[in-house]
Amino acid sequence: MDAGIIDSIGGLGLFLLGMVILTSGLKDLAGGTIRRMIARFTKSIPSGIVTGVIVTAILQSSSATTVTAVGFAGAGLLTLTESLGIVFGANLGTTVTGWIVVLFGFKLKLGQIAFPLVLVGVLLNLFGKKHIALIGFTIAGFSLIFVGLDILQEGMSGLAEMVSPESFPQDSWLGRLLLLLIGVGIVLLTQSSSAGVVMALTALHSGAISLAQAGALVIGFGIGTTF
Repeated sequence: MDAGIIDSIGGLGLFLLGMVILTSGLKDLAGGTIRRMIARFTKSIPSGIVTGVIVTAILQSSSATTVTAVGFAGAGLLTLTESLGIVFGANLGTTVTGWIVVLFGFKLKLGQIAFPLVLVGVLLNLFGKKHIALIGFTIAGFSLIFVGLDILQEGMSGLAEMVSPESFPQDSWLGRLLLLLIGVGIVLLTQSSSAGVVMALTALHSGAISLAQAGALVIGFGIGTTF
């Protein structure tokens, strides 16, 4: 198997692992506070949108935010209108990962810095108590995201020599529909729209796909996350 494919798969795996660890750590650290914040500050659609963005940016999981909003609505703590605001905000908040990748991941090689931070996080988790251990767990997850991103970039750069925009469906309505369906399939497989967006951005950055193709994939990721 080509080294570019192996690096891409491994990098995506590390990125997903980092996302899982980061999300788990943040939930344990601030789960109760976040639930109270949702119930307290969501009084209208605009405030619901803001709450949804903030909570999703913290948890790195639009699904968790959406499920919480639906649960609160079912329990009568939020109205349907307020919960819809949170859901809309959650979809905006899930783009934070993409912005982090674009602003920092491509411009700065954070993988080299993140490698030792993984060890720091693990040591804090092993030898720290309660909140310190959770902070270490979260640091390790956050660091793994950038380690995975660096490896994914290297893999995509290698793939760009073999794969070009012409390798994908043509830029037509049918081609875009096929890419959209591919995006849905990727999210169903990885269970993470953020990971899908990062894949698309990395492929676009390396020249493996065009902007229009990346856009079709991202729309598919958004649809896939609703399943």
